[in-house]
Amino acid sequence: MIIAIDGPAAAGKGTLARRLAGYFGLNYLDTGLLYRAVGMAVLHAGGDPADPAAAELAARQLDPGVLADPTLRGEEAGGAASKVAAIPAVRAALLDFQRAFAARPPGAVLDGRDIGTVVCPGAESKLFVMASLEKRAERRLKELLDKGERAIWERVLQDMKERDERDSARSVAPLVPADDAVVLDTSELDADAAFAAAVDIISQRRPAG
Repeated sequence: MIIAIDGPAAAGKGTLARRLAGYFGLNYLDTGLLYRAVGMAVLHAGGDPADPAAAELAARQLDPGVLADPTLRGEEAGGAASKVAAIPAVRAALLDFQRAFAARPPGAVLDGRDIGTVVCPGAESKLFVMASLEKRAERRLKELLDKGERAIWERVLQDMKERDERDSARSVAPLVPADDAVVLDTSELDADAAFAAAVDIISQRRPAG
């Protein structure tokens, strides 16, 4: 069983995907962490995440063990991830890793930007989780402040808008819903309501037995 969860930053897809994995007894992979790890690896090496050669090298040398690094959840990593994710060679280097993870029994929930369209187009359940730009910026601001990080509303909103534009406009695997994905708008839903809606959608599509 493979469940593909796609959507823009701070739409709630990560929290939702983790809960779904626990509910259905599946493995879980936040594919965004792969790109964040690649972006930060480039930065740590003194390079530019937008440099195709440096980004590809970091992707091919990626150690999955670094995915537990909490700094990958920060804004710096998010911005770097959006830049390396626009590079075709990086996406190609990480594609096999993601597909191999999804194929491990008993199945998996993967969340990201192109799971339903590129990584696992045959997934039996696909959700495209979205929310308004303002609501997502509000959530991200709260998340940063709760971590004790300094953050300004206008800057968070602008960064998110720029990230959306990069993710949607890139030539390879742009952020778009799969043709057979169900769009779940979480703008007015809390985590529990979004989870209940997702379980209902997936259960309806799941084969009997």
